[in-house]
Amino acid sequence: MFMYFPSNYVWSMSVVATLNNGGYIDEIDRACKPVLLASQNGDDAGTEELYASWSSVADRLIAKAQHDESRGRRIGAGETYYRASLYTSQAERLQSPKWEGRNGAYQKSIDLLLKHVELSGVPLSAVDIPYAPADENVDAALPGYFYRASGPGPHPVVIQWNGLDSTKEMMYYSQFPQMLAERGISTLMVDTPGSGEALRLRGLTARHDTEIWAGAIIDWLEQNADDLAVDPEQIGIVGWSLGGYYAPRALAFEKRLKLGVAWGANHQWAEVQEGRRQREGENPVPHYWDHVFWVWGASDMEDFIEKTKDMHLNGVASEITAPLLITHGVGDRQINVKYAHQTYEQATNSPKRELRLFDDPEGGTEHISIDNMPYVAGIIADWVAETFAEGTTAHA
Repeated sequence: MFMYFPSNYVWSMSVVATLNNGGYIDEIDRACKPVLLASQNGDDAGTEELYASWSSVADRLIAKAQHDESRGRRIGAGETYYRASLYTSQAERLQSPKWEGRNGAYQKSIDLLLKHVELSGVPLSAVDIPYAPADENVDAALPGYFYRASGPGPHPVVIQWNGLDSTKEMMYYSQFPQMLAERGISTLMVDTPGSGEALRLRGLTARHDTEIWAGAIIDWLEQNADDLAVDPEQIGIVGWSLGGYYAPRALAFEKRLKLGVAWGANHQWAEVQEGRRQREGENPVPHYWDHVFWVWGASDMEDFIEKTKDMHLNGVASEITAPLLITHGVGDRQINVKYAHQTYEQATNSPKRELRLFDDPEGGTEHISIDNMPYVAGIIADWVAETFAEGTTAHA
């Protein structure tokens, strides 16, 4: 992986993600160069300074986009708002949950993205999905983006979930929904409890039994199938990073899902946390323990361990009876490749299971193949399209 900050994996990963998601190298260099020295002080120190540096580049782009818009240059303005949103989002992701400016920065990334959508004519709409698990006494809504494939439909649809620290905006930046749309498949990007807008602006925290989220989302898709032009008999799920646990868990117990992808396996996330307590592997974000306590609504380490003790796929993967693709970078510094093998070896009842590992010289060797993300996203999109076309009785 390209290490812009040679001694700082977490910050460098954001640079790589931004480059792979449409950022311009000169703008990224201008955002990063002022904080090169700060990056040497560890993951946590200097993150507010990093945000200020990235934000200054984003603000220059916003001024340019506003000028373009005032002169009727909608295409140029839309493209520029996109990059401003991307840079704001990646810088916000690295901040502490305790930073007072975090919600404002996140809302800024949303507003900028929606300006891009408006001006560029993107077939994307913001949606709210009713979410009311009885055992939590919650009556809320999950925020999402629906990206519609062209044509009258009905189209297959993929539910896309993020992980521990990403957002629905980052799912859009990845270009994966656009790749699916080119293959005639719509995408519903959802911030599930514990992620993105659901956590930041709505206070919804995570839980291990993700079939609860999946059920609410599928109910909504079925109820709105005609308006969305989706085929309720062709619903799949894709989850990256911690979504590599979330999505297979949902696929195992929500039988209305017809296929699933673990974009980066996460077979025993609870076990990985024990390793992190011993400082094993790389963290995905700075301020790591503050972040996971926030995601789970945990008061302390003991509470966190109790709330996440069931975060594994042992005895779960064997319940998967739909096609399953597992992808993993062999050099993943966050989640060891052994967990990809474990999910594959236990998913014995899937009629079509595939383990796709990425290594040198092909690339995509890092966490969720972020170092070669568009390449891997295209491979996943092809598998999804082919598997929908085959039907759920396909065999490996």
